[in-house]
Parts: sequence; structure tokens; C-alpha cells
Amino acid sequence: MSGEPTRRATLFGGLCLCCLPSLARSAEEVDGRFTLEEVAPQTFVRKGLHEDASAQNADAIANIGFIVGRDGVLVTETGGSLADGQWLRAEIAKRTDKPIRHVVLSHVHPDHCFGAAAFLEDKPNFIGHASLREALDARGAFYRERLEEILGKGRAGQVVYPTQAVKDGTEIDLGDRTLRFTAHGVAHTPCDLSMLDTASGLLFPADMLFVERVPSLDGSLNGWLKEIERLKGFGATRAVPGHGPVTVELAPALGDLSRYLTTLRDETRKAIAAGISIDKATETVARSERERWTLFDTYNGRNVTVAYKELEWE
Repeated sequence: MSGEPTRRATLFGGLCLCCLPSLARSAEEVDGRFTLEEVAPQTFVRKGLHEDASAQNADAIANIGFIVGRDGVLVTETGGSLADGQWLRAEIAKRTDKPIRHVVLSHVHPDHCFGAAAFLEDKPNFIGHASLREALDARGAFYRERLEEILGKGRAGQVVYPTQAVKDGTEIDLGDRTLRFTAHGVAHTPCDLSMLDTASGLLFPADMLFVERVPSLDGSLNGWLKEIERLKGFGATRAVPGHGPVTVELAPALGDLSRYLTTLRDETRKAIAAGISIDKATETVARSERERWTLFDTYNGRNVTVAYKELEWE
């Protein structure tokens, strides 16, 4: 495995800067690749691309969507750039004239929160984890600078902060349905927020659930495995993952994720016990999972690095 993709992923937490483009394309130029599916009554989700951020895809790589309630709209994820958020906002307008009341910022990574600027004029309630503001303070400007290099000047969007911070849990009432939010411990990132739609029973775990695309560890490996057990206790049978199909059966999807993370944990521990260096470990740990995940070679080495730094102090 080349060390360069791993190094970049480690630095940028989900942004691939392998080729800085000279031209950027608007959402209109890429929206032919996207469709919204109604995954539950008045619940719409777009599948993100299994790619890294590029000028050609406007960082439209995450699953994003919205829920239309009696009293207004809740945006479940905003997209990865101003252009991606504008695309989503236009799709909402095609389906309803109800006001956009709430916008969810599920965690700090750019592909999930940099579309938020497209909704500022709606003056919604921006909902995020209690630790999201701190994470955005630490990373937001840097992420924006890198996105500008990838997408072109003015196309990244701006850093948007939550107006409602969720410390433990809260509920949002859309009039005919209640959305139940949970602030999780350090897992995929230090600021993961999940949402359960009590009307449809759909769980929105954001990037605490990857399907098809290799998981990206930017928080705590042990913490993520712990929060997976918590997700299982919510009573949901179907979920909208942060990456992957627009909906999946929750139990087998969590099973696949747990298998990868457990393999990552166990083999990293063995490497540490054997005195294998962190650089060598990135070349060997969890290789049995390689054929099961897209973008494995780009992100697994980074995951090993993060896991090694956590587990060597156990």
C-alpha cells in the first residue's frame, strides 16, 4: 500500500488531495448523476458517490436528504459543499413549499456539513453535537481551505455552527412526527449525532454506519465499537447509513462494520504486542477485509495509524 494516500487521509480526515484541480464544476453539471429516493413517507435520501472529493463531484459523496413534516422540513444531512447544499435545497423546493425549520450537522467532516451554508437564508435551527463547535473551531477553517483548493474559489461554502447543541439527547417535533437525537461518545469522530424518526422507525446514524465504503476512523476505535452496541438498542430495523445504499437492514450492516472494526482492533493489538512499527502495521493489519470495501487502500492505513496510537496505551 502506498503511504501517500494514508498520509493525506490522516491529515485531512476524509478529504483526498491527490490532484488539486484547476477547474471546478457546479452542482448543475453533476446533478445528472444523482436522484432522490423516497425511503419512507415524505423522507427523501440521495446516495453519495463512492469517491473522494473532487471538482467533478462537488464533494457530493455522502448520503444526504430531508424529511417533510406537517409544520416544516428537516434536512438530515447538508452535503459536502455549497454547490451540493444548493442542489439539495433546490430538490426540496421541487417537492414542498414548507419552510426549512431544522438542519442537522451530524458531525465535523466536510462531506456532511459544508452544504449547510446553502440553508442560511432559511434561518433554520442548526442541530449538532455539543462537541461540534469545538471541532469546527479546530478544523473548520482548514477544511474550508482544502475544499477551496479542490473545488475552486467560492465553491466550498462557509463554516456553519450549530444553534442547538445536543449534549445527551433531544427531540424535534415536525407536527406529525418526532425526531429523536442522541449525542454519542467519541466514536467515528468526537462529535457524532444520530437521529431516529419515530414515525417511520428509520435510524439515521450518519457515519457511525458505513456500508460498501470502507469506514474512516477519526475518533476512538473502542468508543466506536461501544456506540455500535448502543445503536443496536434503539429498536430500529432499517437505517440510512452515512455512506452506502440509501437504506439498509440495520443488523447485518452493523455486523459488517463490527467485523471490520474488530479485525482492525485485534490485529493492531497483535502488531503492538509483537513490536511491529506503526508504518509496518499499516501494510498488514486488516488486509483480510480488503475485498469487502471500496477505497480500502486509501483509508485502511489511516485507520491503522489512528487505532495504533489509541491502543498502544492500553
